[in-house]
Amino acid sequence: MAVHWYPGHMHKAQKEIKEALPQVDVLIEVLDARIPYSSENPMIAQLRGDKPCIKVLSKTDLADPDVTAAWQEFLERERSVKTFTSTTEEPAKMKQILELCRKMLPEKDASVKAIHTMIVGIPNVGKSTLINILADRVIAKTGNEAAVTKTQQRISLGNGITLFDTPGILWPKIRKPK
Repeated sequence: MAVHWYPGHMHKAQKEIKEALPQVDVLIEVLDARIPYSSENPMIAQLRGDKPCIKVLSKTDLADPDVTAAWQEFLERERSVKTFTSTTEEPAKMKQILELCRKMLPEKDASVKAIHTMIVGIPNVGKSTLINILADRVIAKTGNEAAVTKTQQRISLGNGITLFDTPGILWPKIRKPK
């Protein structure tokens, strides 16, 4: 039996993501390195299609390094996917995500056009923390409870990169075990 549970703000966020995706060059999906499979929203892969994606494994300081490396290898088997490990202990390293965006889109980087990115993921994986580090300022509210980010916002990160910040979204159907 399928249980339908989907808060209104998540439905709205999903709709806004779908509408903004045609403008996005590369997707940044944040996963929790401790539970990468469980923190990956399968709906995001459907929405993304063939769009290039950086899967950021956050909180790697709390995860087993060997298991994280195995997950990186597994995730990068998917076409147009690169992985990046991060921890708030190394903010300078997290800024390398911007360089990875440039490397994934060399034709855009060489032109005068901005690279448009979008950060997505389930609630509480570290999206807002990552945004604040990339922006060099507190621009996204963070908290230890879900649904701190309520609306989508566009943030200029400088150097020709724009980031769409989105609220965390879960998937609408949860299968009830028999």
